[in-house]
Order: sequence, then C-alpha cells, then structure tokens
Amino acid sequence: MTLAISNPDLFHTVVGEWHRRLSTTRSAKRSHWRTKIIYFRSVARLLSTQPEAKLTWRRIVEAAGPQGSRSTFYEVAGAHARHPLIDALIRDGRLDSIQLALCYRRTDAVAQLVDETKVWSFWPYRERLLARFAAEPMPAEAMEAALAEALAEWAGRNPGLAAALDHAPPACAVEDLMVIKGGRVAAFRATNELSDIIRHAV
Repeated sequence: MTLAISNPDLFHTVVGEWHRRLSTTRSAKRSHWRTKIIYFRSVARLLSTQPEAKLTWRRIVEAAGPQGSRSTFYEVAGAHARHPLIDALIRDGRLDSIQLALCYRRTDAVAQLVDETKVWSFWPYRERLLARFAAEPMPAEAMEAALAEALAEWAGRNPGLAAALDHAPPACAVEDLMVIKGGRVAAFRATNELSDIIRHAV
C-alpha cells in the first residue's frame, strides 16, 4: 500500500522556501524579487510571442522597458546573481537537492533566468495543487497524477515557455515529484519524466 505524502512535506521544499523567502519577506529581498518578476515577465512574453527567436539578455532587457538595464539583469541572472535558485539547492546540501542542482546548473545567464521564470510561472498551479492535497488526502499515485495534470495544463497555456530549454520542467515540479515518490526517484529521471509530459502537452 502506498501512503499519501502530507502537505507540509511539499510546503517546506527547498524551492518552496526559496520562493517564500524572496517573495514574502519585508526587506531588500522583497525588492529584489520584484526586480526578478520584471525579467520573468519579459522572458515569458518573449517566449510567448516569438518562441523561435533567439533569446538574449539584450532582448530581455528591451522587453522590460524603462525598468530594464544590463546591471539589473545581471543582478537576477548569471554567475554573480543575487539569491539564485541554484544556490539554494546547493546550500541545502542533501543528496536530492544536489542532484536537482546538477540538472539545472547552467553556464548561460539567460538559461538560468528561463529556469527561474518557469518556476515563477508554474507557481499558481502549484499553490492550487497544494491546496487540493491539503483538502483531499490521497495516495502517492494520485498525487503524481494530479501533478502531471497541473504541469500539462500549465504547458498547454504557456507552450513557448514550457518548450524552452528542451522542455525542461519547472524545478519546483521536479522536486515535488521526488518528494511524492519518497526519494525513490533520482532528479535526472524525475526531470525526464516531467519533460515528456510537457512535450506531449505542447
């Protein structure tokens, strides 16, 4: 018999804590999160309207309008970015987190920003999913199916963003799947499973 995973386990994931720390705190981190959102929206818009065009930092900055600049772009993406998601995974230090970090380790600042944009874009779907899990306890298989359904819905509504980076799934969805499976799936395999769902959805 497969037991259900309690909602708090998914609520306190590494990606979840990273998102919560930046988006809800009343500090400079909150201001930094608002800057990130400016660029997340730029990336999402460009991949929605011109998915075939090469995505560059210049195009992203231009799409951000008056709020965009080279300096703020590299505050949110690249080797010297502040509060990148990848660093949160590495700092956590657990094997699953390190494996997940390796799946999303990018040398290109734009690719790093796309990964974080996927997390930001998928987040409302994830929140609805967690609320459903809290209201309706269910076995792990049903939770996996619900996650796959939410991911497919997100991909269908955001095909350009979802297909970017060879259909890489939002890192939060990969971590959630690993938690639901109770650590019985490696990050690389979980990433591939969810990438296949995205490919079929777009």
